Amino acid sequence: MSSATDPVAVHPQIDGPVHGPYPPPYFEPAQPDRVTRFVQRKWRESPIWVAPAAMLVCMAGAVGYTLATHPTEANAGAAPSCLLKYTTGFICPGCGGTRAAWYLLHGDIPAAARHHALFVFVVPFLLYMYVAWAGRRLFGWRLPQLNLSPAVIGGFIAVWGVWSVLRNLPWAPFAAFYV
Repeated sequence: MSSATDPVAVHPQIDGPVHGPYPPPYFEPAQPDRVTRFVQRKWRESPIWVAPAAMLVCMAGAVGYTLATHPTEANAGAAPSCLLKYTTGFICPGCGGTRAAWYLLHGDIPAAARHHALFVFVVPFLLYMYVAWAGRRLFGWRLPQLNLSPAVIGGFIAVWGVWSVLRNLPWAPFAAFYV
């Protein structure tokens, strides 16, 4: 029997009585805060085309910035704009990406690969992933999705890390990676 301090409740998924208001491992889920509820409500109320259009605007902004700044014309004595390169002298994993994008936009794939080979490798995959996602969301296209497993993503990050170290080594053949 149960006492007055030990309330008995019946849980719908458990046969028999359950003692206490929230026995382990059952608990009340946390309620989202006001900002989260606002964002979720706006997401539900927004038209289907908003997310693909926002992504397209961001990509157009990046392309516009790259074309407007002309990153390949910086003189040799210019101070580096990258904080890591400025403080340590090392080039970071993303160093050369803007110049590679500029060369890609002008169709010079070898020069783009010279500045950031992994960026050049990844761009076609990213563009395809965007087209497949936006096409499915907007027009119902059934293009095959690129589902990257954690092992593939981890492998890419490992290759990127090794490449980042190799491009900072000052002797041949690695000095060719320095940008």
